[in-house]
Amino acid sequence: MNETIRLGHIAGVRVGVNWTVLVIFSLILVGLATVQFPLVDEDLSTAAAWVAGLLGALAFFASLLAHELAHALVARRNGIEVEGIVLWLFGGVAKLQGEAPNPEADLRIAGVGPLVSLLLGLAFGAVAIALAWFGAGALSVAVFGWLGLINIVLAVFNLVPASPLDGGRILRAILWQLRGDRTTAAITAAKAGRVFGFILIGLGLLQAVFIPGLGGLWMVLIGWFLTVAAGAEEQQARVHGSLGGLRVADLMTHDPVTVRADVTVAALLDEYILQKRNRFSAFPVVDDDQRPVGLITLNRIKSLDADQRRATTVGDIACSGDEIAIAGPEEAVTAVLPRLGTCADGRAIVTHEGRVVGILSPTDIARMIQIAEVWQGGTGGSTVRGIHDIRP
Repeated sequence: MNETIRLGHIAGVRVGVNWTVLVIFSLILVGLATVQFPLVDEDLSTAAAWVAGLLGALAFFASLLAHELAHALVARRNGIEVEGIVLWLFGGVAKLQGEAPNPEADLRIAGVGPLVSLLLGLAFGAVAIALAWFGAGALSVAVFGWLGLINIVLAVFNLVPASPLDGGRILRAILWQLRGDRTTAAITAAKAGRVFGFILIGLGLLQAVFIPGLGGLWMVLIGWFLTVAAGAEEQQARVHGSLGGLRVADLMTHDPVTVRADVTVAALLDEYILQKRNRFSAFPVVDDDQRPVGLITLNRIKSLDADQRRATTVGDIACSGDEIAIAGPEEAVTAVLPRLGTCADGRAIVTHEGRVVGILSPTDIARMIQIAEVWQGGTGGSTVRGIHDIRP
């Protein structure tokens, strides 16, 4: 889920929101202002109800942010790079660029989010009790009471042992520790996530039939999201299992053709592609020292007509350096996968001592996955050992 608006940085972690967050924010605001808070005080003015609802909704999303920030900070402490945090329709997500090095780190990263939500819930609940004890207004007690309850519910829901929920990550870490195999542990947790998602869809449909309101539809949507996300995680786990132990150098295309940023697109097509008849469809853009400054792909040229190609330089339409993944030859392929972006069509530039030595493409990765599947099916042996045995 990509950010629509970037809010800034907290503790060095980029924070953004997707436009879909407006949907859930509006639902919470309307629910609090028109239903929840008016119930606690019949004399409550409309303005006070809406102000309290707004403050409650903002505090809830601040709680979500604290939950995801905890994941991000603990991940970074365990050596995993963090791309950022995005709040969206179904809560928030901390985008991690890599995997936990061991089950203990995986458990810490997964468990800290629900722990923060639980602590926030207890803190808000304690404030509500204190306000009631000292005779504060019913609205103030209701706001903090709701925040306490919703954070505890968030913690409990996230502890369900089903990916992609935090409980699924905890289950994965435990199974990883017991079995010694992260891939099978991740697949098991993902399958549990799909089962839980189908259960929520079924319960939501029953609620929609027998209980009026949007609650059933909302449960169906959550169940659908969990099912889809769990399926994606299972597929990702299988891919990582096929590529586990492989270096970028094992898969990359060596010595790609490079191009300077001031070369025109027409010259690139004529001199670098047609005349030399090379098979490359992507070209690292480099400076005088062969250090990468961008990447140009044939897909980025398609929309230009002949006149535009003569007047446009490679640098004008290439993916910039901060939009592409840079990897080292000895880096694990699985560590690079989360960094592959859409601008470069899923490619990474491979550098050694700062200079371009190769390109890692989706084709390279897909070919190796196919080899792994054939090797596993034919021998039942170690995927990585088999790949290294047949790799030229």
